[in-house]
Amino acid sequence: MSVPAAFIGVILIWSTTPLAIQWSSAEAGFLYGVMARMLLGLLVCLLVLRVIGIPLCWHREARRTYIAAGMGIYGAMTCVYWSAQYIPSGWIAVVFGLSPLLTSLLAFWWLGEGRLSLLRIAGLLTGVGGLLVMFGNGATLGPDVAYGVLGVFLSVVLHSISAVWVRAVGGNIPALAVTAGGLSIATPLFVLTWFIFDGQWPVVLSERTRFSIVYLAVFGSVLGFFWYFYLLRKMEAAQVNLLTLITPVTALLLGHWLNNEVLMPQIWFGVALITAGLFFYQWDLLQARRSG
Repeated sequence: MSVPAAFIGVILIWSTTPLAIQWSSAEAGFLYGVMARMLLGLLVCLLVLRVIGIPLCWHREARRTYIAAGMGIYGAMTCVYWSAQYIPSGWIAVVFGLSPLLTSLLAFWWLGEGRLSLLRIAGLLTGVGGLLVMFGNGATLGPDVAYGVLGVFLSVVLHSISAVWVRAVGGNIPALAVTAGGLSIATPLFVLTWFIFDGQWPVVLSERTRFSIVYLAVFGSVLGFFWYFYLLRKMEAAQVNLLTLITPVTALLLGHWLNNEVLMPQIWFGVALITAGLFFYQWDLLQARRSG
């Protein structure tokens, strides 16, 4: 598979995922939305593995990789779906723009990848400034909005930990197998969480809700995770997460066009700060490669 093609595919999926998350949870609740998505995604993923003949190994190294991926999926997705009740869909992608900065910090500390130069530190601080702008704007709109921003930030932290954890475990495991293994760990947890805290099976779901769940299961959970873990094997974890440089803008525009979400100037300012932080990091990375 072409790395650029996988990179573009993840951008497209991550740009549309926040809006689909809101649509899939509007009628039946966020726990049912995420549970149905992951359950269907796991079934599709296992079917694809069987058709193309890739075995799902369960040796020690594989189990460690699946746990690293699965716990990240469960923790990050639970936080995102909960937060999507309180904030516009585009905000999710904006806060997720911090993931490259957090991932690079974790990769430096955990794996010894890269270095913490002054420019990277400036990028991190600038990105955090963008988050504070969004949090402050959310606080003026009500406490629930602020909680939603914090919930997505927690999701980013868990997502970044999982990304570096998968690389730390290592192992020459096919990306699709990592996706299926991670979903095999996460899906029972989603089902158990839904059963304990909700347990109400929806009687009627609109066509938009059903389409959103199927889209998230096939593209978000299978293709999205597959391409994401594939890129993690081919590139540094922090480099992979640079795709969030684009998704905040595209997700905000999609939320505005398709969901009538208001684009406030403060949000664009937060986007600009987060994007600037990412630019600082990427510029330092390019300079380091040229000097090397």
